[in-house]
Amino acid sequence: MARLPPVQAVQPTKPLLRTLAGLPAERPPIWLMRQAGRYLPEYRETRARAGSFLDLCYDPELAAEVTLQPIRRFGFDAAILFADILLIPQALGQGLAFRENEGPVLDAIRGAAELTRLNPQGIHARLGPVYEAVGRIRTALPDDCTLIGFAGAPWTVATYMLEGRGSTDHAAAKTWAFGNPAALSSLLAILVEATVSYLDRQVKAGAEVLQLFDTWAGVLPEMEFRRFCVEPVRQIIARMKELHPGVPVIAFPRGAGLYLEGYAAATGADALGLDYTVPLGWARDHLWPKTVVQGNLDPRLLVTGGPALAEGVQRLLRSFGGRNHIFNLGHGIVPETPVRHVEQLVRLVKGTETSV
Repeated sequence: MARLPPVQAVQPTKPLLRTLAGLPAERPPIWLMRQAGRYLPEYRETRARAGSFLDLCYDPELAAEVTLQPIRRFGFDAAILFADILLIPQALGQGLAFRENEGPVLDAIRGAAELTRLNPQGIHARLGPVYEAVGRIRTALPDDCTLIGFAGAPWTVATYMLEGRGSTDHAAAKTWAFGNPAALSSLLAILVEATVSYLDRQVKAGAEVLQLFDTWAGVLPEMEFRRFCVEPVRQIIARMKELHPGVPVIAFPRGAGLYLEGYAAATGADALGLDYTVPLGWARDHLWPKTVVQGNLDPRLLVTGGPALAEGVQRLLRSFGGRNHIFNLGHGIVPETPVRHVEQLVRLVKGTETSV
């Protein structure tokens, strides 16, 4: 009997998936954190129709619409689900509101005994509209555009749950980390389970890549960073690889600095998002090409535009040479960003504009 030739793995054709697989690319794929947001007039119009930020997150039709708006306008290589990292605490039973000029406000958890009020059993009933939005987005995307699902990393989500709002010093969360680490670990364990379940449903609905946002990873010392940032992310990624082995995971531990070295290996992340403070030379020598890197243009360069933007983009493109690099910002787009500057950025990255 003749032997059959070995089965060849099908190589991805979408630019983002090719880069995450370590395959050659003529240019880096580009998408931007907060690419669906207030800088876009069509977003502001849709947001007004929704009634509130949370109403927008939980309306599958409108959430899909704002996710697709920057794809139609700019032709990004990936769309990222429009949602918020604090939907999980709300789904667990914690009170949440978004107030004008104040941001998110939660019913803060003040002691370990209050963890019992968090109920993981009902999260999918609350988050069902998010999964519906994922399905709508995937169906409507161009064939070469990748859909990114996401969640907040447990430490960052926990900081909001314990503080009750955004914070500059994270006093309550760090007090738990130093003074009651067992209780904090219990909260993080609840968040790991809820996040795995949430991301699993996103993938089943159509997400092709996942990103974990650890916005406040950089506020902890080394030992606490490894225990409360690295370990929960490692658990989530390991579980997701068991459930969906072909789905890449990008981790964005903002502010991690020197802790970035070894982070991908420690967590199992397929790519590392770099914030704008990470030196390009250091990233090139210590992270790339051992792992795919994403980032890290300063969002203020995008506000500035013109020659400064062109110089910053070219510096990034030269540093990573188009391989193992996903072009992105080092944090999210700010609301005052001119649309024409985003158009300039896309032209620069795609090679249709070489100077101002």
